[in-house]
Amino acid sequence: MSDELSGKVAAVTGAASGIGLACARRMVEAGARVVLIDRAADKLAQLCEELGPRALQLTVDLLDKDQTDGILHGILERAGGLDIFHANAGAYVGGPTVDGDPDAWDLVMDLNTKAAFRSVRSVLPYLVAQKSGDVVFTSSVAGVIPVIWEPVYTASKFAVQAFLHATRRQVASDGVRMGAVLPGPVVTALLDDWPKAKMEEALANGSLMRPEEVAEAVLFMVTRPKGITVRDLVIMPTTLDL
Repeated sequence: MSDELSGKVAAVTGAASGIGLACARRMVEAGARVVLIDRAADKLAQLCEELGPRALQLTVDLLDKDQTDGILHGILERAGGLDIFHANAGAYVGGPTVDGDPDAWDLVMDLNTKAAFRSVRSVLPYLVAQKSGDVVFTSSVAGVIPVIWEPVYTASKFAVQAFLHATRRQVASDGVRMGAVLPGPVVTALLDDWPKAKMEEALANGSLMRPEEVAEAVLFMVTRPKGITVRDLVIMPTTLDL
């Protein structure tokens, strides 16, 4: 336990599993009250009970525009304020473009870009008005290096980087910091289709990271002294050849 975020309110999308859950858990441990946002209501309720009174539930389907536009209201209703917003929720699709499924592409683009941008748009006026706050995106190394086996996912994360840094420059003078954590491969539900043997081999040889390592990076970003922005924080396995 630590107190780096004592007195702060954070909100994390996609908080029912993977990177989002690890980041929410780490910020609770650091003393923040954390609004866990996801569409998995039952799972959120279970997690908030497990994490304790500083964990607060907000059930939102990010693919529903009205629900996403109302995220700020839900956060303020539960926590009374907001200091850190982590736009983490996302989806993944890989494989060759030539035989890809455009419907699967649409889901990835809708969640990774449009929903993420709308959620940030919901909270940003509040942070600008209070002249302080952090917005963190979960991006990917695929947002800066085109990955040959995931062209659509890569495109979505390039879009995240463009939106993030154009907006960051707009709001920096208002005291709002914006940045991205850009992980390499992480053990999350996005890799559920991996064979168990392949997963175990990847963990053993150091080519996969765990969500907790991303959470430590995010905590580092949001605890820098005022006036210091971690613009992009790339973390990846040392053995990853990118």
